[in-house]
Amino acid sequence: MANGSSDRPRSSGLFSGLLLIAIGVMLLFWTYRHISLGHILLHWFPLILIIWGLVKFYERTVSARKGRTSGGITAGEVFLVVGVFCVIGVVIIVDLVREKLEKNGDITRIARNLGDDHSFDMDMQSHPITPNARVQISLPRADINVHATDEPQLSVGGKKKIKSWNEESARRLEGSAKVEVTKEGDNYIVRPAGAAENDQRFGFDLEVTVPKKAPLEVKNERGDITVAGVSNSVSITTRKGDIELSDIDGSVTVDTQGGDTRVSDIKGDVKVSGKGGEVSVTNATGGLTLNGEFYGPIRAEKVLKGVRFISHRTDFTVSQLTGHMAIESGNFEIVDAPGNLALRTSSADVSIENAGGKVNVDNRNGNIDVRYSTPPKDDIQITNSSSGITLSLPSNTSFEVVGDCHSCDIENEFSSPSLNKTTAKNGDTHLEGKYGSGRSVKIVLRTSYGSITIRKTS
Repeated sequence: MANGSSDRPRSSGLFSGLLLIAIGVMLLFWTYRHISLGHILLHWFPLILIIWGLVKFYERTVSARKGRTSGGITAGEVFLVVGVFCVIGVVIIVDLVREKLEKNGDITRIARNLGDDHSFDMDMQSHPITPNARVQISLPRADINVHATDEPQLSVGGKKKIKSWNEESARRLEGSAKVEVTKEGDNYIVRPAGAAENDQRFGFDLEVTVPKKAPLEVKNERGDITVAGVSNSVSITTRKGDIELSDIDGSVTVDTQGGDTRVSDIKGDVKVSGKGGEVSVTNATGGLTLNGEFYGPIRAEKVLKGVRFISHRTDFTVSQLTGHMAIESGNFEIVDAPGNLALRTSSADVSIENAGGKVNVDNRNGNIDVRYSTPPKDDIQITNSSSGITLSLPSNTSFEVVGDCHSCDIENEFSSPSLNKTTAKNGDTHLEGKYGSGRSVKIVLRTSYGSITIRKTS
């Protein structure tokens, strides 16, 4: 080309200018924290590529009208976009870290939470109170162990736990770690005093004795809670820590956001809500209500007034449980439930043995196995999808059955002239009829892409 000029495409610089102006303005606002730039860029960064393409299209159109070669992508623009994406990555990371720190506490508070725990004995406090006065224990960071006594007094003792880099520094702080007992109306409140209320370096390992008949409320953010022997209602609230309650002569309410919950020997109702790990409830004269997401094994045994369990995947109700219920590793097992039973769940293998009332099970992507050692006394309805159904009945059971298996087969060990099985050309199988001469229970079985098996128990 004349004058030594190159044929390579040239850029007008329009895109580079617009991009730098836009990023500069957003960084200016971000610096003064008027906007959360990280969240905006995380969702809208592809607009950079769209605008780049539109500018290139515009440059090429204008150049073609003027008979010039332009509108190509230059190496400088590529390096600029790569650099901008690196800046975007840094901004997003900084915003996410900033948001995490604002949620969990600033850098100073986090730094204070580092170091080793150093323990110091607490002075025992004893306060005479009326036997049925309400006791509230509220400490943000504490392991709390509560026992009941026949004496009309509230006693608080245990150990202080100071988080510090060395013993000498911990001893200087030890005098500021205090617990006080105050009376507000008919309530006695155990709580941290002074600097211990808000300083995360201070924690407690608390031993508390309360009158047996005192209603009890315990709250903390971190730490294990143990309560035994109280003859009144008990309420527990914690964000992170294991809970163990035993020998409670009253209702129990637990709100947890992390940790295991174990409850035993309760004369009243038990309510557990929130989220956490393992849940175990044994020997309750009332009912159990479980509402939340719990990733550990869930066990209930001998709950006189039944179990109600609600989560995002499961809705379960049984009106009485003399045996046990266990949910673990994708298995849902119920044994010896005399009352009515209703279960809706998914992606779980369901096993039910010796249900005493109506049975209604709705599942998908998991096998269902229902077994009876004695003839069922009430109706059975089982619905499944993409998995099989197995129903085992004593040979002397009288029943009316309707079974439908979409694209699968039905196997039936009970033989009767009134039981009719048909198979369609598309693979659907239908079973309908009556067996036995006694009082019949109604059985409805439906599944698809699995199988239905009706067996005789030995």
